[in-house]
Amino acid sequence: MRLEISKDRFEELYRQYNRREFVHPDPLEFVYHYDDLCDREIVAFVASSLAYGRVAHILKSVSSVLERMAPSPSVFLKRVSLKRMRQTFSGFKHRFTNDQKLCAMLFGVREVLERHGSLQACFSACSNDDDDTILPALSAFTSELRVLADDNLEHLVPSPTKGSACKRLNLFLRWMVRSDEVDQGGWKNVPVSKLIVPVDTHMHRICQLLGLTTRKHADMRAATEITKAFRIIAPADPVRYDFSLTRLGIRKDADLDAFLKQFQEISREPLDQICPAP
Repeated sequence: MRLEISKDRFEELYRQYNRREFVHPDPLEFVYHYDDLCDREIVAFVASSLAYGRVAHILKSVSSVLERMAPSPSVFLKRVSLKRMRQTFSGFKHRFTNDQKLCAMLFGVREVLERHGSLQACFSACSNDDDDTILPALSAFTSELRVLADDNLEHLVPSPTKGSACKRLNLFLRWMVRSDEVDQGGWKNVPVSKLIVPVDTHMHRICQLLGLTTRKHADMRAATEITKAFRIIAPADPVRYDFSLTRLGIRKDADLDAFLKQFQEISREPLDQICPAP
């Protein structure tokens, strides 16, 4: 069965929760502390890459990394040697990410900055106007970063070609491309309409309950299917409702069951006839 895809209901949720006051404790809040776009994209990349595990641990780890690169992450990366970088982050640990993996990722970012000038310029160089989504550009972007890092970085910087939903990379792109009260944006040359919904197990479950995906696993095919469903009601901004939807089940004042009850059951038609899987 599928539920009615009601733009009004999603817009109501957006107005209720898509506000700066509801960001904490989201690692996105670190991005707000930086005015310079080059700093901001580096902070967003670090914060999103480490956004797995318990939220308190995430905030502590991201804060630890940024403190060691203060006051300007971009200046730090451009000036520091790999040897000095390893000394700076010696002993760092965030679940599966140790100091070696973190330094490999940061070194890859540094090399991207040296070659392209910014992460945005690198991503733009990987983009093609004819692409329907950002996935081809994201694949090329992550491939180049991993080559420059001289490390596969499979967990920190996964490749969309391997089937992963790449939730944290899509989260990074949402933060940098969209611009509203929550997402600060800054990347002007990446179309918002091409973004992919960041999907983890929590978002996947919500979208299953809403009838927006038939996929059993929170993989890239599920993320693509969910994004196609949202393009029906928000073709110019399919990721518009991501932040507000993820507040459901996270905030104590949010009621997922009450939200689901607002949607009427209207058909037994299989979802893949409405929004075919890729």
